[in-house]
Amino acid sequence: MPQQTYLEKILRAKVYDVAIETPLDYARTLSERFGNHIYLKREDLQSVFSFKLRGAYNKMSLLNADDRGLGVIAASAGNHAQGVALAAKHLGINALIVMPTTTPEIKIKSVKAMGAQTVLFGDAYNDAYNHALTLAAQSGRVFIHPYDDPDVIAGQGTVAMEILRQKTGDLHAIFVPVGGGGLIAGVSVYAKFVRPDIKIIGVEPDDADCLNRALQANERIIIDQVGLFADGVAVKQVGVEPFRLAQRYVDEVITVSTDEICAAIKDIFDDTRSISEPAGALAVAGLKKYAEREQAQGQTLVAIDSGANINFDRLRYVAERAQVGEHREILLAVTIPETPGSFLAFCQLLGGRNITEFNYRYFDAAAAQVFVGISSSGMEVDRATLITQLQQQGLAVTDMTANELAKEHIRYMVGGHTHSGLDEVIYSVEFPERPGALLRFLTELGGRWNISLFHYRNHGAAFGKVLMGLQIAQTEQAAFQDCLKGLGFAYKEESDNPAYRLFSGGGKPA
Repeated sequence: MPQQTYLEKILRAKVYDVAIETPLDYARTLSERFGNHIYLKREDLQSVFSFKLRGAYNKMSLLNADDRGLGVIAASAGNHAQGVALAAKHLGINALIVMPTTTPEIKIKSVKAMGAQTVLFGDAYNDAYNHALTLAAQSGRVFIHPYDDPDVIAGQGTVAMEILRQKTGDLHAIFVPVGGGGLIAGVSVYAKFVRPDIKIIGVEPDDADCLNRALQANERIIIDQVGLFADGVAVKQVGVEPFRLAQRYVDEVITVSTDEICAAIKDIFDDTRSISEPAGALAVAGLKKYAEREQAQGQTLVAIDSGANINFDRLRYVAERAQVGEHREILLAVTIPETPGSFLAFCQLLGGRNITEFNYRYFDAAAAQVFVGISSSGMEVDRATLITQLQQQGLAVTDMTANELAKEHIRYMVGGHTHSGLDEVIYSVEFPERPGALLRFLTELGGRWNISLFHYRNHGAAFGKVLMGLQIAQTEQAAFQDCLKGLGFAYKEESDNPAYRLFSGGGKPA
């Protein structure tokens, strides 16, 4: 479809029957910190707390009478589901939403409250998507795609139309969160027609970067396992039409870590006193990374705050990781002498720095392992300077700041080491957060292998993360991995991870 046609579709989109023109708020704190003029496009203020109702309503408003009579069907774990449900209620269309069994109850209730029927199927979005297509073929219902549809893309493009109307002066870049690509497709095709000088920059989690990889490969690729923290953009493959448009109109894609997303959620809260969902804060995380990389000063930058559908349970996790994401907490494993006064001497070496966490485990009569969190200025050079200072005092230091196993598990379970004779293998495993999932997991193991370590914390996410140790002979490891694959669980062997070896394993990194 030509750019001119998209422009016409966006200008004619009927989104304002249900959507509002959201404000473009000046982020004073972020602007002062980065020396730029930073604005937030507040799509979290829509009635369903997300931009998704724009595309869903525009698509459904264009259906003919026969299609409306058949009803619609969609697959979604949250935001698209609520957009379709609201549009269906407004238009008087019967709607069926297929949602993964891992969908939080609050989102299921929200969809039902709007009058839509729900079917729970599968552990992840792709399971629900495929089941919805099957039901659509059987029932004749019209499938409302969350992103790979020109009318949906046009509905999302109204976000760009508003931004350019609200900010008529200098505007250097618009940062857009990317999942399947519907939003960035609509924003880029409109913005590049009206203001081709404006950069359109996509932002993706570094463990769910389907558009980034597709642009690098010059073809759509499928990611085997996607990260699930930013569940609103946890998509394995970018859409066909969004990819075509992105190739022409998107300037670049920036990837960000979970910690950087958490820091961005805090940044948005500091400026707006509102709490974004992880996908909603993606654009701010990317904007910050861009500003630091380019050393940008005095530029006008817009980030789309795309949604606020976050489970309350997840806030604890966000708060824990935000300081690391802002580079304001350094996590270290330090070996100190096992002598009276050694802890005091260690603290004296830190000078006036604030200790945020201190975990200690007796190792042997000569040395003790310390897991310590230390406040930082936020500058990368600060961490390197501190580590060098400690090493110059003869201390063995391992930087744990970027060690996911340390941040997810070890910092909460610093305890005894295994004895050298234990034939232990360590795995991190993800399994769906739904009733009976853990029991099913343990049942499948069937008592074949003895569990020697187990740590799990609920973060309010769709998938739980477990660290487990098992007594498995080398010849049995393939059978254990086949068991995990059969269950469809993502896993990674962590036996050589320094965080495990220092604080729960044999005592020294491999």
